Amino acid sequence: MEGSRNEVGMDGAADPRRRVPRTDVLLADPRLAAAGATLGRDRLKAVLGAAQDRVRRGEIPPEEVVPATLAALPATAAGLRQVLNATGVVLHTNLGRAPLSAAAVDAVVAAAGHTDVELDLRTGRRARRGRGALAALAAAVPTAGAVHVLNNGAAALALVATALTAAHRTARPAGAGPEAPAGPAPADVDPAAPAGAGPTGGRRAGSAGAADVDPAGREIVVSRGELVEIGDGFRLPDLLASTGATLREVGTTNRSTLADYAAAVGPRTAFVLKVHPSNFVVRGFTAAVPVRELATLGVPVVVDIGSGLLAPDPLLPDEPDAASALRAGAALVTASGDKLLGGPQAGLLLGDAGLVELLRRHPLARAMRVDKLTLAALAATLTAGQTPTWRALRVTPAALRLRTERLRDQLAADGLQAEVVAHDAVVGGGGAPEVTLDSWALALPQEYAEPLRLGDPAIVGRLERGRLLLDLRCVPAERDGAVRTAVARVPRPWREH
Repeated sequence: MEGSRNEVGMDGAADPRRRVPRTDVLLADPRLAAAGATLGRDRLKAVLGAAQDRVRRGEIPPEEVVPATLAALPATAAGLRQVLNATGVVLHTNLGRAPLSAAAVDAVVAAAGHTDVELDLRTGRRARRGRGALAALAAAVPTAGAVHVLNNGAAALALVATALTAAHRTARPAGAGPEAPAGPAPADVDPAAPAGAGPTGGRRAGSAGAADVDPAGREIVVSRGELVEIGDGFRLPDLLASTGATLREVGTTNRSTLADYAAAVGPRTAFVLKVHPSNFVVRGFTAAVPVRELATLGVPVVVDIGSGLLAPDPLLPDEPDAASALRAGAALVTASGDKLLGGPQAGLLLGDAGLVELLRRHPLARAMRVDKLTLAALAATLTAGQTPTWRALRVTPAALRLRTERLRDQLAADGLQAEVVAHDAVVGGGGAPEVTLDSWALALPQEYAEPLRLGDPAIVGRLERGRLLLDLRCVPAERDGAVRTAVARVPRPWREH
């Protein structure tokens, strides 16, 4: 009876387990040595051991250990794999939202070593951390009295809530140092009026230069229709409540009026919060109060625009932007850096100079500080022109159709039939929920989805009505050839012959 591959023959020569290459010999192979220098010896030995086990089980011949090990090793020590985003979702949260521009990538590489992130090379003395990124952000939004950067948008809002709802808080004069004392309330302010209110209840002109003491400022006034939930069950009211602040909800789910806010504002009001509900839209019998009207209530207005649009964009007319909110009277604006701005994950804080300085000097700000790589990427994003996100939003349907049809024809030459179909792309990332972008996609059988996700490069599309749709909107044009190769390489047992 003939034995299996793993059975030991009389002389042992037929047993592949006897032919497993020794580990020390394999580690000396120049190809594996180079991989170990990049990825680490421990990781290399673990993957190598798994390949040796495959030889013992008779799955691969001994001479395939090195190629199998190299194929199983990650491309980088981080373990993250690059993905071609063919979903048609420009800012896909699961794929890391905005891809960095080439300029931002170069800036990150340059900042990876020792840098002057907090050093003035001219004087040799300590300097303002991230001053280049801060200057670029200030230049992008000239209406902001000051700017600051934190590690994400939620951090920016949490810092605002923590600092501004604290009892006995003081808004220091613009430009004041960290030890500026808390002065008494101005003589022309009614002690019972909200902090920052003038004799008539309106907001004081030049509030950045006034020192306001609020002995009981614990409430955040916010519309019920703006207490949003975003991805992974994250709820804005939970974040605000975790800071110790009290939420004073006004209005109803679908309607909030200026009178609702005015009735809620009082001596315990820290600020009015306006949140852009960027991932849903309420239609029908609705009402919302614009920033310009909220700014008449005599208390600071904080606007969370979320998506990071710094200035108006005709492509997204309903998306709020930082410059417009500040011009309308917002005291502070918070936003994310990795959405429509097209940069790294960061929390952007813009507005009244005195309030920004108060927040910057708050102890919690240190726990939310961004690293040098984020600062470098943000500065490059703000100064180096068009980002991949900007281009993906504006690529024309005609150009996409031409690329997709070319890919279809190339695959046909490879013996694979595919279809080009009209497709609606979206902004994603919790922004512009009603905006659709006319697009085109390559339609393949849904069985292609998993092999393409697991291939090299990894390609992620959208499953819809039993088909896999590959939208090239977010795929760089120079990678179309890689898409063709990856699709043609997928085994197709279901294909008709």
